[in-house]
Amino acid sequence: MTTQRVRTFFTAWLVIMDFLLIALAFTLAYQLRVSIDWPEPLANQVPLAEYMSLFVAQAVGIIGVLFLNRQYYIPRAVSRIDQVYYVFISVSVGILFAVAMTTIFFRTDRAILDYPRTMLVYNWSLTIILLMFGRFVTNWVRKRLQDRGIGKDRVLLVGTGDTARMILQRIVWSPSLGYDLVGIVNGETEETEILGVPILGAPEDIPDLINEYKVDEVIVAVPEKGHRETLHVISYCERGRVTIKVFPDLFQYITTTAGIEDLGGLPLLSVRDYALRGYLLTLKRVIDFFGSAVGLVFVSPLMFLTALAIKVESPGPVFFVQPRMGLDGREFMMIKFRSMRSDAEKDGPGWTVRNDPRQTRLGSWLRRREIDELPNLINVLLGEMSLVGPRPEQAYYVEQFRRYVPRYMDRHREKGGMTGWAQVNGLRGDSSISERTKYDLWYSENWSILLDTKILLRTLWQVVYPRKAEPHP
Repeated sequence: MTTQRVRTFFTAWLVIMDFLLIALAFTLAYQLRVSIDWPEPLANQVPLAEYMSLFVAQAVGIIGVLFLNRQYYIPRAVSRIDQVYYVFISVSVGILFAVAMTTIFFRTDRAILDYPRTMLVYNWSLTIILLMFGRFVTNWVRKRLQDRGIGKDRVLLVGTGDTARMILQRIVWSPSLGYDLVGIVNGETEETEILGVPILGAPEDIPDLINEYKVDEVIVAVPEKGHRETLHVISYCERGRVTIKVFPDLFQYITTTAGIEDLGGLPLLSVRDYALRGYLLTLKRVIDFFGSAVGLVFVSPLMFLTALAIKVESPGPVFFVQPRMGLDGREFMMIKFRSMRSDAEKDGPGWTVRNDPRQTRLGSWLRRREIDELPNLINVLLGEMSLVGPRPEQAYYVEQFRRYVPRYMDRHREKGGMTGWAQVNGLRGDSSISERTKYDLWYSENWSILLDTKILLRTLWQVVYPRKAEPHP
């Protein structure tokens, strides 16, 4: 079965499954209301069949809103938090739509007039729970099929430069994307493979490679070659029926979904648009204030035990206070639990590396679990940091990074955060500063309460189930 057929099957399956689960939730809600005399006994019990018009309107409304929210488009990587959000919104809007439509068009129908409000609550709750359960099961089945090679896109990568290697690493390290990387195309290197992926030939060999390896998608990543070379590669790809995706040479400037604006009929490409403006800044500060205050109350016992353990294990202060660069390039004193020897920086600032010999045994564990950063909540409460944002760096390193990383200083348009979009995507510690900056800028230009919530939940998940130890500065 081809990848396209697998996607079509799952799309059809989702629609059918959603309809059946909406029907099941509606039926269960009716039975619960009939069986449970809460908040009071049901005065007029109406047969379930008389609610059919309401059910049809509800099913159409929910499925329609899910369709408008692109929930029947099968993505490569699925975010559970996004799915919960869109299912919640779709069910809420769909049920309100159903009640409104049936009230308007069937207002003389006794069943509609007698529709119990408690049943509405049951129906709403059960529909969300069942639809999410159905999606979790579907995602699990898709993952099992992909593990067996079913439903994966066979992809060919064009290029061996820094950009191509970055894409290669992302594909190799993210099997959940559903890519089966068959090989690399480039005629300017003597290497035979990169990260275990074979180099199959030069760009002019692309048509034959597409046929030989049954390629579904070609990713062109040669921005250093310029537009002319990219167009030549695309022309080779067009000889086969494949999807073509091009990594843009403006990526160092474009970190969000580029928008097209109109200037008197002339198209302009919008490459920079910050989401945090006006009242949204106040809203984020309110969330940070109450979030940090509540957080300090709940984690204070853990912080006390941590401080006691640090004091017992090694001589020196409990806290490590260091100047970091925050909003608008202003320095502030960031507070952390000490995880290294007290003389770790006697010779000046030092970049933390994996298995850093300066770390104490307890400090290594604290870093892996990110407990050393809990005192950052004090900085957040004082308004010097945010719960979510780019991780603040020392001024010494900022001066270095700004010289060779495009738009690095744009990170400082936001407050530094305890955690960030780069960190939850595995870019922490001794990782690429350029790559980390792109994630930080993407966050700044796509900020939302939902995105902050997603980052915080993923951070908590990584604390409970940490990846292999990685240092962070």
